[in-house]
Amino acid sequence: MSDPAPEPAAPAAPAPPAAEQPHVSVVLPCYNERDHVVAEIERITAALDASGHAYELIAIDDASTDDTLRLLRENAPRFPAVRVVEFPRNGGAGTARRIGSQMARGDIVVWTDADMTYPNERIPELVDLLDKDELVDQVVGARLREEGSHRLLRIPAKWVIRKIAERLTNTRIPDLNSGLRAFRREAARPYLRLLPPGFSCVTTLTLAFLSNQKVVTYLPIEYAKRSGTSKFRFFTDAYRYILQVLRMVMYFNPLKLLMPPALLLLGTGLGKGVYDVVFNPVRIANNTIILFVTGMIIFSMALLADLIVRSRAE
Repeated sequence: MSDPAPEPAAPAAPAPPAAEQPHVSVVLPCYNERDHVVAEIERITAALDASGHAYELIAIDDASTDDTLRLLRENAPRFPAVRVVEFPRNGGAGTARRIGSQMARGDIVVWTDADMTYPNERIPELVDLLDKDELVDQVVGARLREEGSHRLLRIPAKWVIRKIAERLTNTRIPDLNSGLRAFRREAARPYLRLLPPGFSCVTTLTLAFLSNQKVVTYLPIEYAKRSGTSKFRFFTDAYRYILQVLRMVMYFNPLKLLMPPALLLLGTGLGKGVYDVVFNPVRIANNTIILFVTGMIIFSMALLADLIVRSRAE
């Protein structure tokens, strides 16, 4: 089940002249960030100006109900590289990131947040890691500690979700859902349509890359306490994170998810059947038949799903 959010139609933002073709495109979703959005833009542009990278910053106002859009428009003339995009209705962080990435003109796309939590002055470091190694497709800012709301619930929940993802992808993942990352636009293009509207979009992109043998590296970063009110809803968003992890593995590698329970049920049913024949040869118990048939159904589903994935890839 996808995150229930509308799909806004983003108006085209005026692009800078072709002579200023950017190398880096920063996508910055903004929703009710009036207290710090300008400071965040100042921090990002100062870091990129000092780095020497040609860049653009796509600031997407996701139908804010405060003065965020007004502040973006008033301050846009101060920042020649900033493009302001207005959504007519709230579409969610994932929708903003997807549309921003589709609008991006840079070879490298950067995702980050406008709430002062991520060290956006380090964006050039992520870009440099991609520039220095052509084999790397994505660099993720891996947070050293959790400073978000609901810490007592979020830390163990995120650990469990991360371990599930690591198990299903056979990859160590220091930070599954960091909002600060840089990636090659062309490497991400096939997966942008898979992004859900909500916060789990970052998890989706990580899993899409890992499930398709893309090289993902991690840069340790600090993570500050959020400025303003958190938009994270623990139970709803945790459920969606887990669902999205399972969905992405099913989309790219269904055998990884379906084959273990299928083999477990088949093995249990077969063992139970042998037990029934030895100790009660007159009849085979109903639960033995149910175990074996259920295992066969899941086994068949796994093979069919894998065939669909391979056919889609071809």
